[in-house]
Amino acid sequence: MYGSQKDIRHNLKVFVIDGISFMPSMAFISITAVIPFFLYQLGASTFQIALAAAMTMICGFFSQPLFGVIASHSTAMNRTFGKILLIQRLIFLLFVLLIPVFASEHALLVTLFLIFWAIFNIFAGSYAIFHTPLVLKLLPPDQRGAIRGMGHAIGSFIGVGMTALIPLILLRFAFPYNFMVVFACGLFFLLANALIFFLMRQSKDAVPNEPMDVGQYIKQMPSSIRENRAFRAMILTCLFLAIANALLPYYTLYAISAFSATEAHIATLTGLAILFGAVAHIGFGYVADRYGPRVVAILAACFTVAAGAIAFGTHSLNFLFVAWVLANISNSGFPLIVTLLLGEVSPATKLPLYVGVHTAISMALSTVVVLLLAPALEHIGFGSLFVLVLACGILSLLANLFVLRKRLVKSQGQKYLDKI
Repeated sequence: MYGSQKDIRHNLKVFVIDGISFMPSMAFISITAVIPFFLYQLGASTFQIALAAAMTMICGFFSQPLFGVIASHSTAMNRTFGKILLIQRLIFLLFVLLIPVFASEHALLVTLFLIFWAIFNIFAGSYAIFHTPLVLKLLPPDQRGAIRGMGHAIGSFIGVGMTALIPLILLRFAFPYNFMVVFACGLFFLLANALIFFLMRQSKDAVPNEPMDVGQYIKQMPSSIRENRAFRAMILTCLFLAIANALLPYYTLYAISAFSATEAHIATLTGLAILFGAVAHIGFGYVADRYGPRVVAILAACFTVAAGAIAFGTHSLNFLFVAWVLANISNSGFPLIVTLLLGEVSPATKLPLYVGVHTAISMALSTVVVLLLAPALEHIGFGSLFVLVLACGILSLLANLFVLRKRLVKSQGQKYLDKI
C-alpha cells in the first residue's frame, strides 16, 4: 500500500521538507499575531479582526464538498494538491502587490484584505482533504508522527529566526511597504511548499478513493456520522480543541488592547508560538508513534486547560505569554491528532469524505463561537475568552477519557489495548 521501501524512504524525506518549508511561512502570515496587528494598525474593528479569524474556518467549510469531490476522483492526489496550492498562493500574491495602491484608504484596504483572505481560505479548505489522506496512504503507521514532527520542528526553528525579522521589517520600512515585505516573505515559503507535493511518489497499489459527485458527497456526510460511533467520538473530542485553537487570535488582541503590545511584543508572541510549537511537534510525534494519537489528544487538552486557567486567573503580560505558549503547544499537536485519529476511525476508501465531515463540523462551530465572542469581549471583557478556553479543554478531556477510549476499544478490541 505504501509502495516500495525506496518510495517510502523518498516520501519520508519529502514530508520532512514539507514541514520545513511550510512552518516558516506561519511567522509572516500568522492569523494569531501578524494579521491581527496589521488590521489593528489599519483601524479595523474587533468584529473585522474576528471575521478574519473566522474566515480561516467558514470559507473552508463551504469549499469542503468541492475539494472532497476533487480528491475522490484524483488518481494522483499529490499533483492535484500541488496545483491547488499554487493557485491559492499566487492569488494572495496579487493582494500583496496591491497593498501600496490602496495604502492611503485604510478602510478600503481592510475590505480588500478580507476579500483576498476569504479567497485564500476557500482554497485552504483543501488542506486537510488532501494532506491527511496523503500522510495515511504514503507513510507507514509507525513513522507518521515522528517524521512529521521532525519536519515541522526544523521548520519551526527556522521560523523562530524569521520572527526576529518581523519587528525589523515593520520598523525600518515605511507603511505600507513593511507589511508588504512581511507577507511576501511568507509567500516565498508557501510557494516553495506547494512545489514539494509534485515530488511525492504515490504507489499504484495504494487503496483508491471511492469516486463521488457533489450530491453523493453531501448525501453521505450525515451517514458517516450516524453509522460510525468511533468517528462521532473522535469529532466530539477534537471539536473542543478546535474551538480553543480558533480563539488564539484573541490572545493577540487582548495583548494589544490591555497591555498596549508593540511590534516587539507581536514578534515575541510569534517567536514563542513557533519555538514551543517546534518542541511540541517532536514530543507529540514520538508520543503518537509510541502510544497513539488519543494520548496526544489528552496532553493537548491538559495544556488547553492550563492556558485558560492561567490567563483567566492573572492580569499580566508575562503570564499571558505563558498562557499563549501553553495554548500554542496544544495547537501544534492538533493537526497530528486529527490526521492519525482519522486513520483509526475512517474507511480507507472514504478518507476524503471523513476528513471533510470532520473539518466541516469543526470549522462551522468554531466560526460561530469566534463571531459570537467578538461582541461579548467588547461588553463583558476578555475574562469570557479564557473561561471558554478552560471549558473547551475540560470538555475535550472528558470526551476523550469517557467516550473516545470506549469507542476505540470496542471497534479495535485487543489490538487497540496492546498499543497503549
